[in-house]
Amino acid sequence: MKVLAAMSGGVDSAVAAARAVEAGHEVVGVHLALSRMPGTLRTGSRGCCTIEDSMDAQRAANIIGIPYYVWDFSERFKLDVVDDFIAEYSAGRTPNPCMRCNERIKFAALLEKALALGFDAVATGHYASIVRDADGNPELHRAAAWAKDQSYVLGVLTADQLAHSMFPLGATPSKAEVRAEAAERGFSVATKPDSHDICFIPDGDTRGWLADRVGAEPGDIVDRSGAKLGDHEGAAAYTVGQRRGLSIGTPAADGKPRFVLEVRPVSNTVVVGPKEALDIGEIAGSTFTWAGLPPANPEVAFDCEVQIRAHADPVPAVAQVVTQAGTEAPELKITPNVPLTGVAPGQTAVVYVGTRVLGQCTIDRTVSAVPVPA
Repeated sequence: MKVLAAMSGGVDSAVAAARAVEAGHEVVGVHLALSRMPGTLRTGSRGCCTIEDSMDAQRAANIIGIPYYVWDFSERFKLDVVDDFIAEYSAGRTPNPCMRCNERIKFAALLEKALALGFDAVATGHYASIVRDADGNPELHRAAAWAKDQSYVLGVLTADQLAHSMFPLGATPSKAEVRAEAAERGFSVATKPDSHDICFIPDGDTRGWLADRVGAEPGDIVDRSGAKLGDHEGAAAYTVGQRRGLSIGTPAADGKPRFVLEVRPVSNTVVVGPKEALDIGEIAGSTFTWAGLPPANPEVAFDCEVQIRAHADPVPAVAQVVTQAGTEAPELKITPNVPLTGVAPGQTAVVYVGTRVLGQCTIDRTVSAVPVPA
């Protein structure tokens, strides 16, 4: 096949591109320039897709012996990922920019352009696997190395996108094996640290970054009864489940720490309470997709597992598509067998059946597992 290898400048995508060549495909490497801001130059191991990364990707492509290009996706990235991140926080939600980047940039904008140019598939260094069912339909599954499994952040992919995707690292037992292979191939990125944090906030100061763009209007920190406990410098800087940085002068009656339970952007209020109030017994979202063929009857409750963060443990649950009274849009409702903790609207819930990613939804609403007295 004619394959476009997305090369981030890291060790995983470099080895994935090399494996695609060895599998007999005609491979072209491409690095996505996602930002024009000089402040996104790498510091230590923070960030990704920087100028330094572009140079690392080119060196790897030269060793592999494939054509290499840099495509400017900065405007699309700003609109679909950065602006979305700001809008979600402004609305009191907790977005996942890596999910949006995979959904709208790497497997929407990039794949769309690749297909238009005559490529058959896009290959990336994600740790996940694509399995074909008896009829040849693609399914997304966890990687062999569960410790590095990245199927969660790929849960937004549709059947059509999976049909044109390749994950050459999916069956690799460990990241150590990938690094060893990179060293054998002579890649300078063999020992390069993994990227982390939000790539467009290279110093890791999310609160300060948001304050510059959303504004930091002071407001009240209150308990669930509405009693004021303290002040904050901008509600957008707080997320559900947060404990540190509340600066509440009044101690709780039981002496236990308090956590952020809710962010109300309209009133610029942060609601806090005891840890047990974070337990969630039901989540639901009207923006949901299926990674491959959907269930035959999704309106009938089915057993599954739900994962709400990239590195969280999956939790046994029951899911079904329902339509709430008084609404027209159906939603994917998920009821975990044990309460989930610290779930916030805006997060992504990925549904698994065994190792297969069945689908995902952006969480719109949550229901407390246990009523807690104010």
